[in-house]
Amino acid sequence: MHAYNWQKSSYSNEGANCVNVAAAPDGTLRLRESDDPDVILVATRVGLSALVASIKENESLGPHL
Repeated sequence: MHAYNWQKSSYSNEGANCVNVAAAPDGTLRLRESDDPDVILVATRVGLSALVASIKENESLGPHL
């Protein structure tokens, strides 16, 4: 197993529930939440960018039912 160089998101505070990100040798990204570090999501840079853009767009639309 590869040892990733995890970095805490700049949006995370000093408490729990921090998002950690690492770049994998194959060019994909690894994401995990500090409270459950054994669960790791794999994403491409394009896929993660699309997810973030979608979240930002939906936030600007207001709450959903």
